[in-house]
Amino acid sequence: MAFSWKDLKRPILALAPMAGYTDTAYRQLIKGIEPRVICFTEFTSADGIVHNSKMTLKQLDFNPNEERPLVAQIFGKRPENFATAAKVIEDMGIDALDINMGCPAKKVVSSDHGSALLKDPCKAMAIVEATVKATKLPVSVKTRIGTNELDLPWFIQFCKDLESAGAQLITIHGRTAKQMYLGKANWDAIYEIKRHVSIPVIGNGDIKNVKDAQEKLGNLDGVMVGRGTMGNPWVMAEIAAAFNGEDYTAPQTYKEKLPTYIRHAELLVQYKGEEHGMKEMRKHFVHLIRGFDGASEARAQVVQISTLEEAKTVLYGLLDRIPDTPARETLAYFN
Repeated sequence: MAFSWKDLKRPILALAPMAGYTDTAYRQLIKGIEPRVICFTEFTSADGIVHNSKMTLKQLDFNPNEERPLVAQIFGKRPENFATAAKVIEDMGIDALDINMGCPAKKVVSSDHGSALLKDPCKAMAIVEATVKATKLPVSVKTRIGTNELDLPWFIQFCKDLESAGAQLITIHGRTAKQMYLGKANWDAIYEIKRHVSIPVIGNGDIKNVKDAQEKLGNLDGVMVGRGTMGNPWVMAEIAAAFNGEDYTAPQTYKEKLPTYIRHAELLVQYKGEEHGMKEMRKHFVHLIRGFDGASEARAQVVQISTLEEAKTVLYGLLDRIPDTPARETLAYFN
């Protein structure tokens, strides 16, 4: 059966597209913990897809047995390239397509991509229309509440125009592009958009735990969590359980969490090779090594890990040094 946003059980729980993080290994890890999560790929260049870039296409690698339904997020500024990229993505067997109109990174914005499209609504709508026309896949948009500041009447009209152009869902991060990830996300603006469009609306920003997800859901169709999963991928299962009236107890101790991190390392090695995979895994390992005496010295050791076997030796070797009690609260570096 073809994927459809409107047919999904509410509330929708989605994993945000995060460059350098939400590759196939991370998505498989999250889906293994909570299968009901809808995963988005890393944001991927439509231009790169059109030019058949091996590096770009590698970002769209996925395990069809583990990750479905999968949403590919693409960025760019040329409607014709979005149309071509949409056809490629459909042929790859991916389930849905999302257009990035929210990335605030200076490099992205200076190229008129991402949140820069908020400054050019005509081009933004042309991109959506061209993409929708080119594919049978459901097309959605992820955006922010503005560029420099929130102009709510303008933003309401912008979102209504996205719906008219053919977008079947809108995900809104409750910050302006200027804010980057500073300050608090404005969820009231997201709730207001939901009152003015008939398509599903997902909210994003500042969700670190179950309480955040429950309090922020409001009138929305779902929530998207990104940086809040870093160091705590189990938060997705906790949120899903709360949304569905279920009980779930996440791993609390180093000993309980370690097998999941080893599994992530194995997936990264399988996907990117041992040298590249283990270099990337270091940034994940540091989240595990905190909250006990001597943690800084242990982190200095794990950021030098270069092989999977070394990772197992070092991390299991720390079992005797780390108390078998819940660590102090992990800092949410990316939230």
